[in-house]
Amino acid sequence: MARIFEEESRTFSEYLLIPNLTTADNMPDKVDLTTPICKYKKGIEEPKIQINIPMVSAIMQSVSDSGMAIALARSGGLSFIFQSQSIESQIDMVRKVKKYKAGVVTSDSNLTPEHTLADILELRERMGHRTVAITHDGSPSGKLLGLVTSRDYRVSRMDPGTKVAEFMTPFENLVYAKEGTTLKEANDIIWEHKINQLPIVDNEECLVGLVFRKDYESHKENPLELLDSQKRLLVGAGINTRDYMERVPALIHAGADVLCIDSSDGFSQWQAETLHWVKKNYPDIPVGAGNVVDAEGFRFLADAGADFIKVGIGGGSICITREQKGIGCGQASAVLAVSKERNKYLEQTGCYIPICSDGGIVHDYHMTLALAMGADFLMLGRYFARFDESPTRKMLVAGNYVKEYWGEGSNRARNWQRYDDGGVGGKMSFEEGVDSYVPYAGNLKDNLDASIAKMKSTMCSCGASSIEEFQNKSRLVVVSATSIVEGGAHDVIQKDNDRPR
Repeated sequence: MARIFEEESRTFSEYLLIPNLTTADNMPDKVDLTTPICKYKKGIEEPKIQINIPMVSAIMQSVSDSGMAIALARSGGLSFIFQSQSIESQIDMVRKVKKYKAGVVTSDSNLTPEHTLADILELRERMGHRTVAITHDGSPSGKLLGLVTSRDYRVSRMDPGTKVAEFMTPFENLVYAKEGTTLKEANDIIWEHKINQLPIVDNEECLVGLVFRKDYESHKENPLELLDSQKRLLVGAGINTRDYMERVPALIHAGADVLCIDSSDGFSQWQAETLHWVKKNYPDIPVGAGNVVDAEGFRFLADAGADFIKVGIGGGSICITREQKGIGCGQASAVLAVSKERNKYLEQTGCYIPICSDGGIVHDYHMTLALAMGADFLMLGRYFARFDESPTRKMLVAGNYVKEYWGEGSNRARNWQRYDDGGVGGKMSFEEGVDSYVPYAGNLKDNLDASIAKMKSTMCSCGASSIEEFQNKSRLVVVSATSIVEGGAHDVIQKDNDRPR
C-alpha cells in the first residue's frame, strides 16, 4: 500500500507572516540580503560564493542568456545560462559575461600598424569596441605600439586604405601604467589625466590589459555588483546528465563560476553519477543539483556531493509536470520539508547546504515567504522573462505588450537531454511545459529594486536584518480561503485611475 503523507500539500498563498517587534535597528537600508549558494562548514569557514541578493534566474532558453546574466550580476544576483544548446554556444555566452566587466580587461580588439582604417571599422562592427590596441604582432600580449580610439579618425575625411600607423596615438604619447598597478591606482591615473582607458604594460612594454573609466562609473551605479577576484561578473551555467564529461570542462575553461544540474526530478541515479564525476575531476567548482521535494531527496543529493539543492517539482507557471505525471508537491510544503531536513543534516555533520526554492512564485511576497520557510535563495523564471534583458521577443498581442515565455519541458525547447524516453538518440514522448506569453514589465533594475524593497520592508516588520535572522524569527500562520479574499481590496468600487475625466 502506498505511503500517504499526513501533511497537506500547500502553496505560498496559503501562508502569512505574523509581525514581530520592529526595533530602531530594523530599517530597510540596514538589511543585508547576502546569502550563500554553496555548502560550507558553518562557524568554521566562510562560503566560497555568496550572492548579494537572494535571486537567480532559471536555467531556461527564454530567460537566461548572456544579456540576462550581465544585467542580474550587476544588480547582485546570478544567472544560470541554459544548457539546452550546443556546448560551443553556451561557452560563448559565458565568455561574454566574463569579458563584460573586469578591473584589467584582456584586450580582444587588436591590430598591427600595417592594418588599415577599413580593418579598424570592420573590427569595431564585429566586436562593438571603440578602443583598438595596436601591437607589433596584432596579439593581446604583443609589444604595445599605440592605441586607436574613435577620436583618432574621421571616416568621412579619410581613405579606408589609410594605414593604422598614420593615425594611431603612438606609445610615446600614451598615458600608461606598469604591471602590478592596483585597480584603485589605475582609476586614480584615469581621473587625473582625464582619459577613458589606461593600458597596462609589463617591463618589456608588452600589453597586459586595459582599465576603462566606464567600468569604474558602472560599479558606482551598481554597488551590489557580483564580482570575482579579478573584478569580473560572476556567472553560472546549467549542465545535464548526458554530456557532462564534455560540457563541464568547457564551461570551467570559459570561466563559469558555479554549475547546476538541470532536471525536473533530481532524486535519480544519473544526478548522483554526474555529481560524483564532477567532484572527482573538478573538486573546486560548486555544483547544485535537484529538483527534490522531500527529506529523502535532499539526503540523497547531499550524500552525493551537491553544493546546493533546488526544491520544487511542478510549481512553475509554465510547468505541467503535476498535470501530466501526477508527481510533485505544493511549493511551500516542499520548502518547509527540505529545510527541516537541511537543518538536521547541519546538526549531524556541521555542513550547511543552501536550499534554492524553484517555482511557485506568483506575487512578490511569495519570495519573502520562501526565505522565511528556509530557502537561502530563489530561482525565478517567469519573473525575469518579463524584462527587456530576457532573450525573447517583445510583441504586441491583443493591444498589450508581452514577451514570449516557454518551458524547458515544452516541444519548443526541444530539451530532450532533460526530458527523454531513454531510447537511442533521445526524444520527448510528451510535454511537461507550455509555450506562452508573459506581460512585458520593462527593465530589470527598476522592477528588481521594487521587489527587493518589499522584501526588506517585510523582514523589518518581522524584526530581522539578515536572511538567517529572518528564518530564525519568522512566525507563519495558515490562512483560510475566506481570509485570502479579505487580504485584497474588497467591498469598494476601485477607480480605473486617479486622473480626472
